[in-house]
Amino acid sequence: MAAARVIVSLRRMHNDAGRIRELDAVRGFALCGILVVNIWQLTDMSAVCAPGEMAPLRHLLSVLFEGRFFPIFSFLFGLSFALFLDSAAQRTARPRLILIRRLVALGVLGLIHHQFQPGEALLPYALVGVLILLPAASLPRSAVLVAGLAGTIGVAVTLGGGFGLVPGLFLLGLAAARYGVAETLDERGWQLALVFALALPAAVFTGLWEYRTPYLDLLVSTAPPVAGLLGALAYLTGLLLILRTEAGLVLSEVLEPMGRMALTNYLGATVLILLAEPRLGLSGSEKYGVLLGLAAAIIAFQAITSWIWLRIFRYGPLEWLWRCVTWWQLVPARRVPEPIRYG
Repeated sequence: MAAARVIVSLRRMHNDAGRIRELDAVRGFALCGILVVNIWQLTDMSAVCAPGEMAPLRHLLSVLFEGRFFPIFSFLFGLSFALFLDSAAQRTARPRLILIRRLVALGVLGLIHHQFQPGEALLPYALVGVLILLPAASLPRSAVLVAGLAGTIGVAVTLGGGFGLVPGLFLLGLAAARYGVAETLDERGWQLALVFALALPAAVFTGLWEYRTPYLDLLVSTAPPVAGLLGALAYLTGLLLILRTEAGLVLSEVLEPMGRMALTNYLGATVLILLAEPRLGLSGSEKYGVLLGLAAAIIAFQAITSWIWLRIFRYGPLEWLWRCVTWWQLVPARRVPEPIRYG
């Protein structure tokens, strides 16, 4: 463990300024899980094998993936929003204007993406960011935390989750940033372990509850959103604990580049799915084994291309465009090689 922490510290010294590598890795991890769900939603695969009975593999995948990674991604968006706002405040006297432009640009991308993937997340993220996150950034952190908990839990047990969870999760991410959680992850090992120890059995118990709930009852049951949130918490804390180990460093090397290029990879995955679907015949089918193969292929492709791209450029292509629009100036993209020092 001590060796792993030394390696982590050395890697952080060579990291791009302002980035928290664990968060990039978690973002890449969430992207992989979201991809599985997006494939069956985008291709309109069949969920039932008989009237009122869900296809067994789809049912299992739903319990493992659906509603588990979207909350992580939403939480990270709120956290990253706060970090970016703080960073912008150090560079300009009007940081909120910068954030509004950033969110509007995200909304435009989401509107375009919606034409190909109805129900995509970017447009709702942009709207909630403008309407809820920006005003909430001025509130005391305790008020943000309480509102985030109330919104998330309240929606989960009453409205059934979905995009209704986004405001609460955004606020929880904002609160986490305000409490300095992101910058002090190295000091929170025991807290992560405690939360994981509590979340894992709860996630398993509620996951079994969801799995055993009849298909037709799932539409009105609170089991999916509650199990999804607890599963997300277990995945999040479990991954953060793994990343603290030497073995986790290898996993981090794969996930970090994907997380840094999350916008490019999220939109790019839609293109890859739409190109592959006619050849794989997923629409209306129960080929969930093929779905997993496609997901693995896309993840491998994006992991390799992200790694290569970020060895040459500082940002992914869409991340660079987004940054240029945000700051309304041409941002240098290529990495500048460090000079070789002798002696």
